[in-house]
Amino acid sequence: MYRYDEFDEAIVRDRIAQFRAQVARRLDGSLSEEEFVLIRQMNGLYLQLHTYMLRVAIPYGTLNSRQARQLALIAERYDRGYGHLTTRQNIQFNWPRLADVPDILELLADVEMHCIQTSGNCIRNVTADHLAGVAADEIEDPRPTAELIRQWSTLHPEFSFLPRKFKIAVSGAVHDRTVLAIHDVGVQIVFDEERGGIGYRISVGGGMGRTPMLGKVIRDFLPKEELLSYLEAILRAYNLAGRRDNKHKARIKILVHEIGLEAFRERVERIFARLDRTSIDVDAAERARIAAYFAPPPFADLPAESAALEEARRRDPALDAFVRTNLIRHRQPGYAALTVSTKPIGGVPGDVTAEQLRVLADLAEAYSFDELRIAHSQNVVLPHVRLDDVPAVWARLVEAGLATANAGLVTDIIACPGMDYCKLATARSIPIAQAISERFADPARAAEIGPIGIKISGCINACGHHHVGNIGILGLERQGIENYQITIGGDATELAALGERLGPGVDAEAVPDVIERIVAIYLAERAPGETFADTVRRIGIEPFRPALAAPKEAVREAA
Repeated sequence: MYRYDEFDEAIVRDRIAQFRAQVARRLDGSLSEEEFVLIRQMNGLYLQLHTYMLRVAIPYGTLNSRQARQLALIAERYDRGYGHLTTRQNIQFNWPRLADVPDILELLADVEMHCIQTSGNCIRNVTADHLAGVAADEIEDPRPTAELIRQWSTLHPEFSFLPRKFKIAVSGAVHDRTVLAIHDVGVQIVFDEERGGIGYRISVGGGMGRTPMLGKVIRDFLPKEELLSYLEAILRAYNLAGRRDNKHKARIKILVHEIGLEAFRERVERIFARLDRTSIDVDAAERARIAAYFAPPPFADLPAESAALEEARRRDPALDAFVRTNLIRHRQPGYAALTVSTKPIGGVPGDVTAEQLRVLADLAEAYSFDELRIAHSQNVVLPHVRLDDVPAVWARLVEAGLATANAGLVTDIIACPGMDYCKLATARSIPIAQAISERFADPARAAEIGPIGIKISGCINACGHHHVGNIGILGLERQGIENYQITIGGDATELAALGERLGPGVDAEAVPDVIERIVAIYLAERAPGETFADTVRRIGIEPFRPALAAPKEAVREAA
């Protein structure tokens, strides 16, 4: 893991002192909410439906045990005993008092964490593959690149007040586990021997929301040493031309769409050619310095298979089910990554209690080289577990209520907080996720259905990424009633695709039945070895339209 240096420490502590004074002025009335809003946004503080929400940055999703324990302390002392993991590898606290926020920030700074740039129209937390340094298909570990971008983008004086928020993701593997295509900028590490070896493929203009778009490749190969200056050129082109008169048309995706990729590329390349790159890009020595922080841990020389684990699986069907779904083979023989699901049947997707955070910290410290990862799926990953230790880790997860064997299955649902928390939401997400989870609670049935990604958003802002769900669910308000549009065919992998709407929206009570019928059609239509996504790609969405059949009063035309 990267360790903050004296510059990081000074930046964070200075910002906390500044924000403490600003909070005091807001509390005594010297600052109005209108005056305070930009200030709090730059410090990760939102005003939600009921109270404030504080979003904590977890750069590229990596935590150590000390940090996890501090998050547990904050959850107990200043929240209601839990935190909520997000699709951008952050954690949110939904119930802090404004007066307590500076003290929370001090506690975060004590463990090298902060909330800077987790809100506002700036470059947000940089995300990366949660299997970095683990996956067999990895070309290069993406975390050093993500860290380099983090350092460059932190309080960047030119890009702190962009037309709209700006999200960057980095992937270093053949298979995309970061959803590059829905980011403002996607950085894909590639290898091309003829062009110098390792470089980057840069995409631009992805995004969700009311106008979903997939990113387009603006550079198919960028030399490693030119990354920061090329990002600077993209951001400068966007900052100059992005809409500021209409926030719904202010994202870079709209600019790229309106002027066209080629015209935008020409602007970027023109700016890029004029930049003083020596003042922006870092040399090989600095890149090597950062990369050294992400060197592999001291793995033991182990056999590829574990007789102890296989014997334990034979004795315990529950452990066997967990291994089948939640264990990912490691590139290092004798090790595995374990997905810790935050989606118990009937639970709230992404919620983790303070006690569960402490258990995860203990497990990371004892079994995973003191490292945890937060995944895009709102789950947690123990990235470096010996196969021999899997039964012991699993037993502790069972005790903590964290051993649900559903990673990637129908009950591993991504959902935004929806109208239970968010003032922008037009419908609830959490109860819908809970109802679907309970409908498909039988683990044998979920295993028979196989991999399928359900994603739920409570409004058109699409924080639940429903557009790229294999099954997407969008909650809206229709004539005073919560109404849900269903989409089919989205894909969050390297085969990125936006889902297509099946037809009219349905009321909340009908959603589990509709999902049930969609799954039934898939099971009837799938060819041997096909996943849900494979089947939809092969037969299209037309065969699924009858799934919306329901009593007339439960179906309403959706705009």
